[in-house]
Amino acid sequence: MMGSGEELVAVRDRVTVLTSVVLLLLAAAAWGAVVRSSLRDDDMMMTMPMPATVADGFAFVVSWGVMMTAMMLPSAVPMISLYGATQRGSDGARAKGVPVAGFTAVYLVLWAASGIPVYLAHTVLMTLPGSPFAYAVAVILLAAGVFQLSPLKQVCLRACRSPLAFLLGHWRAGRRGSLALGWSHALYCLGCCWALMLVLVAAGAMGLRWVLLITAVVAAEKLLPGGEWIARAAGVALLLLGLTVALRPEFVTVLRGGHAL
Repeated sequence: MMGSGEELVAVRDRVTVLTSVVLLLLAAAAWGAVVRSSLRDDDMMMTMPMPATVADGFAFVVSWGVMMTAMMLPSAVPMISLYGATQRGSDGARAKGVPVAGFTAVYLVLWAASGIPVYLAHTVLMTLPGSPFAYAVAVILLAAGVFQLSPLKQVCLRACRSPLAFLLGHWRAGRRGSLALGWSHALYCLGCCWALMLVLVAAGAMGLRWVLLITAVVAAEKLLPGGEWIARAAGVALLLLGLTVALRPEFVTVLRGGHAL
């Protein structure tokens, strides 16, 4: 029979595993919604110009939030699970779960809110004709590539790649503390990936192939050994892609999945 110390370790392990499972199920549900939307060809609407309206903007932000949850939550699981592990000493399931839920909710809200400037940028982009459109896409790709190679990218990436160091350096106690801590790390998370999200705007917003590719890059640079170099390699690839579009504007049609300008 296990002693009290061994029992405590087992309980703690179960709490960590349960937190991770719940987050992965949420990510799986979000991916299901993204794939269903793609199969219905809903992303095609993002390749056509349309006036900005509150209703369309709201629908876009909701869809963007779901997509960001699918893309970003898997790579955020280590951080959120580690934060959940810090709540294991609390008495009662509610005392454990509320701070973790608040911590996670901050991520989801910030990811969804980032869809507001994305919607406005995409609406403006789609009003541009022919060559100006292609050059605007080239600028977006070049800007994303430059950021991937910048020191600021590395600062944000280190915060995402080192959850324990971040918690030790930014710890806040209590429920308000959980929200402040979640907000702080979610900002680093968004700061790490905003340039890659701009690529989705240039490539037609919610096309499934680009969503899968960017998700793979985000996960690789955050979770794999040598993630810093993966980020730099992605930056070089974006610079080359941006230069290609700038020199050959017709290539933007291929970039956006064959949709005409």
